[in-house]
Amino acid sequence: QVQLVESGGGLVQTGGSLRLSCAASGGISSFKVMGWYRQAPGKQRELVAAITSGGSTNYADSVKGRFTISRDNAKNTVFLQMDSLKPEDTAVYYCHVMTWSFYNFWGQGTQLTVSS
Repeated sequence: QVQLVESGGGLVQTGGSLRLSCAASGGISSFKVMGWYRQAPGKQRELVAAITSGGSTNYADSVKGRFTISRDNAKNTVFLQMDSLKPEDTAVYYCHVMTWSFYNFWGQGTQLTVSS
């Protein structure tokens, strides 16, 4: 029922910036948590950043100070502003939401490639 559509991935040089967006649609009007995960080939999917409905945020240590997560609750949209990008940020980035009843939904993923 819930659909998450990511956009904003692409190719960027080291030190560059990019913003990911994830628009949620369907029968659920709000989410307890919205966030971003990423997965590189052969690696575990890892949490990048998450934000609660009240605006509390958590970041992976590797992205603190470089990435900023935000959400527009009225539009059920979550953003990830990525600055000072590094090659190790290269991965498929997945939007994730958790409902108030702890159901999880995932987007299809968007590729970010950071070149040296």
